[in-house]
Amino acid sequence: MRAGHLPDDDPDIVRHIEHLTVERRLARRTLTLYADALAKLQSFARAARVPLRAVEIAQVRRWAAHLHAQGLAPGSIAIALAAWRGFYRWLGRAGLVASNPVEGVRAPRAAKPLPKALPVDQAVALAEHRRADADPSLEARDRCLVELLYGCGLRIAELVGLDAQASAAAAGWIDAADASAHVLGKGSKRRTVPVGRAALEALAAWSDVRSQLARPGEAALFVSRRGTRLTASQVRSRLAQRALEAGVPARVHPHMLRHSFATHVLQSSGDLRAVQELLGHANITTTQVYTRLDFGHLSKVYDAAHPRARRAIRKSGP
Repeated sequence: MRAGHLPDDDPDIVRHIEHLTVERRLARRTLTLYADALAKLQSFARAARVPLRAVEIAQVRRWAAHLHAQGLAPGSIAIALAAWRGFYRWLGRAGLVASNPVEGVRAPRAAKPLPKALPVDQAVALAEHRRADADPSLEARDRCLVELLYGCGLRIAELVGLDAQASAAAAGWIDAADASAHVLGKGSKRRTVPVGRAALEALAAWSDVRSQLARPGEAALFVSRRGTRLTASQVRSRLAQRALEAGVPARVHPHMLRHSFATHVLQSSGDLRAVQELLGHANITTTQVYTRLDFGHLSKVYDAAHPRARRAIRKSGP
């Protein structure tokens, strides 16, 4: 494939694209993107009246900034830089340049869109959905999955990592007596989050029938039809199907319920630091420099703010 996008093609670029085509065997779409990127590089170099082999890092930075100013998306700039970087690495291996002027130059970070949260009424409708014609064991399991994802804000990995019983080897478990979930989050950091009344009821219903599906000796709290630990992809599939059955218009996935949990608690409480603690965000250590939130405080915020909380109040005495 020749670089038809390049007027008066630079010989180095022509040979490089031939290398990508014949030796690297890049896909046609990738070759087209790289040819476009190298056309931009050649255009910049000609405008600056500098040979491609003499380009310096400061010039590459300016050209990348120019692409950004033109409105090119960060992902597209990253592709352009990758094409330029590969070109100069190829020249370097041939001994035609002393250094790679694109090494160390990075595209601007793409803004990460916030995952969508369900409105409270849709989240509650999903949590309260029941299928009368479903297998009772699977129905109890799926209801419990939803209640824990939305009611506790668990990550999908934390959910499927839960064991039925607490043990030294368990990645996570639920202490129903204490109404708390102990999970292993990102970076192997443990945290404890409150479990609301609705989730505890769903857990009790699932625990009553779990043995009908679980294989003997299976440690996982949530199991598949085959009796083994439920996988993240299976949870995603079941959740998406359940949302359709409940009439929720959005394509629901586990992180959407986690974000809904955070959004609904924050909207009601206004306590951002408590929400960060409940979610176990990676940057919570920065927040903890200024404030330490104990579990009792988190429980109060959770009970008062989350629409599926309202945990039963324990009475003292007889």
